[in-house]
Amino acid sequence: MANESRPCPCDIGDKFDYGGRGQEVQVGHIKAYICKPSASTDKAVIVIHDIFGWQLPNTRYIADMLATNGYIAICPDFFVGQEAWKPSNDWASFDDWVKTRDAGKTDKEVDVILKYLKDQCGAKKIGVIGFCWGGAAVQHLMLKNPHLKTGVSLYGVIRRFEDKHNLLHPTFFIFGEKDDIIPLEQVTLLEQKLKQNCKVDYEVKIYPGQTHGFVHRKREDINPQDKPYIEEGRKDMINWLNKYL
Repeated sequence: MANESRPCPCDIGDKFDYGGRGQEVQVGHIKAYICKPSASTDKAVIVIHDIFGWQLPNTRYIADMLATNGYIAICPDFFVGQEAWKPSNDWASFDDWVKTRDAGKTDKEVDVILKYLKDQCGAKKIGVIGFCWGGAAVQHLMLKNPHLKTGVSLYGVIRRFEDKHNLLHPTFFIFGEKDDIIPLEQVTLLEQKLKQNCKVDYEVKIYPGQTHGFVHRKREDINPQDKPYIEEGRKDMINWLNKYL
């Protein structure tokens, strides 16, 4: 298991120096970052951030990447104005902090965003991706939200939903082989339970040598040995969305 004094290793990796190509909008009671492709489309992806919140440049970088691949991409503030985690925070307080930000209680915000995407953006086919905390939220949504077509959970914290596997929609699970917070035995158990209970298409993929956060928290130009896996993870994510949206 992870070091108990460091219950979440999301600070592994790099904070990108990236400004973003999209814009911030107010959607009902929440703020969101949205980026649209150059050509009009009826396909959209909701991007669920990690513990560092909706303004993390890395997450906006991924949203923009989705837009360049033809999707309306929106990253709402799922903490709804509450402060995101900061690397300088005391990790001993993390468990108390995260209890007030439950990845299984994102439904109200998702409903608001779905309405916005349909009414204001003309979206008809909508999927969701998420990182770490957001990856757990994706699993939750794939279990219950009928309006989302598909999901990609990137190193979602399995233990938050380890007893629920009857997914409604095709879901792709991305994990790193060397992830300290998600041991491989948890991933193996997830696969077994999905095989027993899941009636829709799913895939669980483990990327060799990769640590938590590798798809959006590592810069490939300074981690040459990781570059192929970072690029593969991003490509797999896009391919899965292309297949089901």
